[in-house]
Amino acid sequence: MSAKNLDNKNRWRNITVGFRVSPEENELINKAVALSGLPKQEYCYRRCLNQDVVVQGNPRVYKALKVELASVLTELRRIEAGANVSDELLDVIELIAIILGGLKGEDVDGK
Repeated sequence: MSAKNLDNKNRWRNITVGFRVSPEENELINKAVALSGLPKQEYCYRRCLNQDVVVQGNPRVYKALKVELASVLTELRRIEAGANVSDELLDVIELIAIILGGLKGEDVDGK
């Protein structure tokens, strides 16, 4: 039998919650989870409960930021060639800006 799964208030987590998403939504969720540095379960329940997701800078977050910035650069080059900007790309860029601003200790507006 596996060890009991307890939350930060020492309550036993014994209920499973699941939901369906589209492949595009799954990709966005996975990107947000990777950029947060949190396990997927922790990220999802914090977002569902409207709790703050505080990103702690570590090598895993750095690598996720590097990978996402590389894919954003690829998309920006595609856009420069005359393609349209997708809402998903704008969401990822906004999330990266928020995380980088938080790591620098700035507000979202750069103040």
